[in-house]
Amino acid sequence: MRIRVAGLIEMEDGFALMHRTNVKKKENSSQPYGDYYVFPGGGVEEKDESYEIGVQREILEEFGIVVEVKNKLYSRTVENKFEEHLYYCIYKSGKLGTGTGPEFSGDPKYADRGQYIPIIIPKNEIRNIRLLPEEFKEKLLKDFNL
Repeated sequence: MRIRVAGLIEMEDGFALMHRTNVKKKENSSQPYGDYYVFPGGGVEEKDESYEIGVQREILEEFGIVVEVKNKLYSRTVENKFEEHLYYCIYKSGKLGTGTGPEFSGDPKYADRGQYIPIIIPKNEIRNIRLLPEEFKEKLLKDFNL
């Protein structure tokens, strides 16, 4: 089963999220398309990599920032295909938008995946955006009184 880890990072009175734009719809796919936002993260790459280290590595690759992982917020399992875990993170250092992950390299396999844009969304705007997964968005709105 694939395991995805992600981080919720409070920055500048908002949350650092990945804005996905122009994502192409694939035939017979349940993957999201169009424009939406996601929590930064990705797959745990090695069997012995802890989830917390995976979150730190992915955020550094995608956003170019160093974070401290504080605690797990939410988890979900999707149809026995993959697990997803969201961790609360504290920004430590680095400049948002300097990530060097494969999604920023011009790799042709990412051509239909649209653009990846690191952005800080003000807390009072979270309710108004398409933030996926929806299950985590609803919990975030409730738990952080947004």
